[in-house]
Amino acid sequence: MSLDFLLTSLIVIVSPGTGVLFTLAAGLSRGRRASIVAAFGCTLGIVPHIAAAVLGLAAVLHTSAVAFQTLKVLGVAYLIYMAWMTLKEHGTLKVETDTRARSSRDVIASAILVNILNPKLSIFFLAFLPQFVSASETHPLPRMLELSGVFMALTFIVFVGYGLFAAAVRAHVISRPQVMAWMRRAFAGAFVLLGVKLALAER
Repeated sequence: MSLDFLLTSLIVIVSPGTGVLFTLAAGLSRGRRASIVAAFGCTLGIVPHIAAAVLGLAAVLHTSAVAFQTLKVLGVAYLIYMAWMTLKEHGTLKVETDTRARSSRDVIASAILVNILNPKLSIFFLAFLPQFVSASETHPLPRMLELSGVFMALTFIVFVGYGLFAAAVRAHVISRPQVMAWMRRAFAGAFVLLGVKLALAER
């Protein structure tokens, strides 16, 4: 496993995005268990993009304006929905006294949607993975799957770290209503900015 691949992967994963925001929100609102479940869901959300890159479906998104725009509009709409739900007291950042109040299945489904509705991820993997597969590689597919597995493992580890940090400061945050109100606005604004960024993205 090349050091370049590991460093590049870590830089990409650590950079704040929708998955990081969702995991942080889960940790702040529902605690450690929810943050780990959210990290797992976000990691699962990478699978379709990796599959698209490996199977060449990402090339379709890259060449087809209609396919790319359709997925992009869905992604933007979901991010705006996430922003709205975050602002609501009963939404994404709703503080749960019972940290098991929301089922793991619901958290995972939301986390997968957060990542899956981003066409740029598929195109990223289409451009990213082949760089670390030698042209002389006899069996490139197993190698790409191996690299993808490492990327997913790193994603899960980093996201769990983010989530556990959020869960650790949860008590200090939720005991201050004004801080929670500002955090709701900040998270909602971040989701909107990510939606705008996706809306402006080109193939």
